[in-house]
This record gives sequence, structure tokens and C-alpha cells, in this order.
Amino acid sequence: MMSKGQVGRLAVASPDGESTSSTFDFLRQTLVEGAGKFGHFLRRPGDQVASAFWYALKRPLFGLAPYRFSLFGPNATAVRLSPTDPWPGNADEGAEILAGNFNFAGNTLRNPAPLWRPPGAPAGWVADLHSFSWLRDLRAVGGDAARRRARDLVGSWLAANDHYSAAAWQPVILGQRLTNWLGQYEFFAASADVAFRHRLLEGMVQQARHLSRVLPGGLAGCDLIMALQGLISVGACIPGCESWLERGLALLERELAKQILADGGHIERSPSRHLKVLRALIDIRALLHASGKPVPPSLATAIENMAPILRLLRHGDGGLSLFNGSNEDTGWQIDMILQRADGAARSLLNAPDSGFQRLQAGRSVVIVDAGRPPQPGYDRTAHAGTLGFELSAGRERLIVNCGAQANHPNWQWVQRSTAAHTTAVLGDTNSSQLGPQASLFKTPGNVACRREEVEGNTWLDMSHDGYRDAFGVIHHRRLFLSSTGDDLRGEDRFEGDGAHPVVLRFHLHPDVTASLAASGDNVLLRPAKGAGWQFRARGGTLSLEQSVYLGRAGEVRRCEQIVVTSDAPSRDAAGDGLTEDADGTASRDLQIKWAIKRMTTAKTG
Repeated sequence: MMSKGQVGRLAVASPDGESTSSTFDFLRQTLVEGAGKFGHFLRRPGDQVASAFWYALKRPLFGLAPYRFSLFGPNATAVRLSPTDPWPGNADEGAEILAGNFNFAGNTLRNPAPLWRPPGAPAGWVADLHSFSWLRDLRAVGGDAARRRARDLVGSWLAANDHYSAAAWQPVILGQRLTNWLGQYEFFAASADVAFRHRLLEGMVQQARHLSRVLPGGLAGCDLIMALQGLISVGACIPGCESWLERGLALLERELAKQILADGGHIERSPSRHLKVLRALIDIRALLHASGKPVPPSLATAIENMAPILRLLRHGDGGLSLFNGSNEDTGWQIDMILQRADGAARSLLNAPDSGFQRLQAGRSVVIVDAGRPPQPGYDRTAHAGTLGFELSAGRERLIVNCGAQANHPNWQWVQRSTAAHTTAVLGDTNSSQLGPQASLFKTPGNVACRREEVEGNTWLDMSHDGYRDAFGVIHHRRLFLSSTGDDLRGEDRFEGDGAHPVVLRFHLHPDVTASLAASGDNVLLRPAKGAGWQFRARGGTLSLEQSVYLGRAGEVRRCEQIVVTSDAPSRDAAGDGLTEDADGTASRDLQIKWAIKRMTTAKTG
């Protein structure tokens, strides 16, 4: 696991020679973590707790023969509607599958055996395999070989998984599989023989019957939307399944009221999850149109309100900002989603309910996490990155967060730490306490943000109390972006006891080259294209350290970070320990000021 002190350095602990004392410590820590997980579970909304409890209570019954027989019912004879899947796949990934290489969740298994339950396969890899989202990649390859391969793999799954198993029949995975099988039906099944189509329809109906019984099944947020999409797809596409369409839409309307915030943001506060939910809602709307069913007003409103937030969360290269488990994604795919959303091209700069702010001037874009972390039950991808920000100039990303590799065990703890974000770290401690299974045990109770705009200049005054209980400190961050976009300034102030070391981290995109001036008072930043930028700071010591960039799925890239270290309160010229606050009043609070300015010449000071 990487230390929080320097993202990019792996620390590996060896179990050899473990003492009795260390064994006791391990057991005690296990009990503490178990108690913490249970406490976090109980802090989830009551309906989630009840749903998860009943699902766990009934789950042992799913594998019994009587339950399996109960899934049989009237046989479907045909697909009434084969929905159009507009999303392009990756032909290169499809070619790998044809060659027997299954590359999912950052892991590649060649000719795994047994295919659907390979021993030692990571959970994320197994989930992606059983979701069948990769059928789109085989379709991108095209031709009879890809079609036969898709058909053979679906047939193999039906033969090996005709009864409940925890990995294959998880509600979210099951829902995704149903959506993908129906979305690719014309590609792999429409021209198949009658026997195959009968087995496929029978399998889909049995799985949908199970899904209808168990939902919400302990799911929440984006995962529940994905599961509902599968149930709605079967209800709309297969004759005799209309009751599942009604149930799915009723649950969806209930969830939209909970999950879509007043400004259009998704409750999980993750750009990637926001994108995934919006895409699913767009597909459900298209399916209802194609089947001649009315679109619920809540669904149309959710799509209309989510599109402007998606624009807010994009950088100049068209990709997403890296907050709370997100990847860049691809700009053209985001363009497709926004185009299909059909909303007026409204844009937002201020999303107070979602907790994101966008500062934009000239060619510069600053995106800021200025909100409370998501609440328990919706914090599956939450990071401890409060008051972190990213900066891009045109299509070039300059200052970033580290990003995330979903389901990759080597990065789960590191990527969520405060040190993996462009914000302040106090006492080598996270601003939110990280819990297992991508949850947060304790988060800032108060996160404040005030925005001011004057003649094209923008200020943000923000604060959070995530360090109050541990250190008695409130972190204040003030950002200013000039009307030209060439000057970004920041001020980080720590109200309270100043006896604890403070580190500001500014992670740089891998395409940015950084060099520390011989004087040690500034750093020159050179993006791959465009003008250079200069970073200066006062109130701390400047250095460059190694970092890591996880912003693209399946890629781990080395990069650098600017580090500003201050382990004592700033001193003014008189040496009395007083600094000035933003309003000019004297303060004993530790304070660091910094600036990032576009260079007009190659000469540095």
C-alpha cells in the first residue's frame, strides 16, 4: 500500500516473524474495523438498511432447488422489441476476446478455466465478465467470427449459470447482463437457431423474475439504477413481462426523487457515476419511446437537469474531472451522451447542492470539490478529497487529482486518501476517515463555500472541519481566478492549533514537465502544448516529488507533484508569529499563499 506521505511509493509489509503481540494487534484492529463497518452500515438510510437486511436473510434460499423451480414460468416465444444500442465498442478489446484474452478491471486472463469461475480472479474482473458489457466490443469487430464467439459465450454462460450463484446473480451484475443481452440481441441472437433463442429467452425471463423479487436487494445509488435498467428492458422487450416494466418504472421514479439533487447533480458526487446514471436514463427513455410507452415526467426532468452538471464537470479536453472514483472517460462519448440528452445547451458554474464549483475565464478551467462527502449508503466511490481542485488550460490538463482504478486492490486505499488529491494534508491524516469497501467512516461535518464574481474575476471562500476533532483545526481555502484566466491564486489557512505539520499537494498531469528553480522559490510547468506556467508559494518550502496518475481506466502513469511543506506557523518580517487574513486583520493561524501564473516569456524569476 502506498503511504499517504508520498503517493507513488509502495510500502509492503511482510508477515514473516509475526509476534504474539502483532497477532493480538491484528485481531484487535479486525474487531475495530468490523465494529466500524457495522456502525457505518447502520448510518445508511433506513430503507437501505432494511433492504440489505432482508436480502441477506433470503440469500441462502436462492441456491435451493425449490427456489430454482419457482423461477420457471410461461415460456416467452419471441422478443417484441430489440432496442438499439448506440454506444460504440472497442474493436481492439473485441479482438483480444476473440484471441482468448479477457482484459477486465485492469487484469488480463488468457483462456481462463473454468471460464465463469476462474480461481483467484479479482472480484472486479469477475463482475465485468458476468455483466457482458464487452459484447459491444465484439460487435465493434464485426463479422461472423465475432458473432459466433459472442453466441458461444452467451450459450456457455447459460449452461454454467442456470441457477443462482453469488458472483453471477448479484442484482447489479444481473441487471447489466439483461440490458447488454437485449441491447446486442440483433448482433448475436437474431440469426441464431430456434433452440438457442429459446434458451436465451428462458434464461432472461428467469433472471428477470429473480431480479423483480429481490430489488432493491441492498443496492443504492448508481448500482440500483443499473439493476432497474435491466428489469425495465425485459419488461419492455419480452411479451408477458409487462408487470416488471411497471415495477421497474415505479422503483425508478422513487429513486430519482432520492438520487438527483435539486441542481441536477447525482447524490454520489462522482463525475463518472453521474455520467453512468445519465447514460442509463437516456437509454431507458429511448426504450420507452421505441415501445410506445409514456416517459414519466420525473425521468425527463432528471435527464434535463443532469446534463448541465455534466458540462460543469468537464475539462477543456472534453473529459471528466477526477473526483470520487472517476476517470477521464472519452470526450466523444460524453459528447454523444449530451447530444442524446437533448437538453438546451445550458451550462452551470455553481452547483451548491452537488458541492462542485467551476471557475472559467479565457482558456482556463478550475473545477473544485467544495461540498460535503456523500452520505453513508451513497459513498461507495467517495474519496477524502474535500476542497481539492483541478486546473486545465485549453485542452491541456495541468493540476489534477490522482484519479482511480476501479476494483483494483493495489490502489483502493491509496487513491482515496487526501494525499492523492490537490488539497491540504494536516498531520499526515485524511480529512475523512476511510473505511473498507470504499466507504467513509467519518467526514467533515461542515463544508462551507461562498462564491463572488466581479468584472470577470472569481473568488471562492471555502472551509471544512475534517481536522477539527483530531487537531482542533479548520481548513480555509480561498481561490481567485483572474478575468483573463492567466492568474490563479490560492490561500490556505489553518485556524486553530498550528503545532501540526501541513503539506499542500499539487499533482501534475503526466504530460506536464516540472522543474524547480535553483533559488527554490518557484516551479516552472511546461505542458505538452501551449504556454508555460509558473508556480510560487509563500509560507512553506517548495519541492518536487513523484506521484502517480490513475485517470484513465487500465492505465497507471508516473507523474510529479509540487509539495509545499510548512511545519510551523508563518512568521512575518517582525517575527512575532502574526500573519494577515484575507481581510487584513492580524492572525496567528498557519497560512500558505501560492499562485500559478501563465508565463508570457520563457524567462523565470
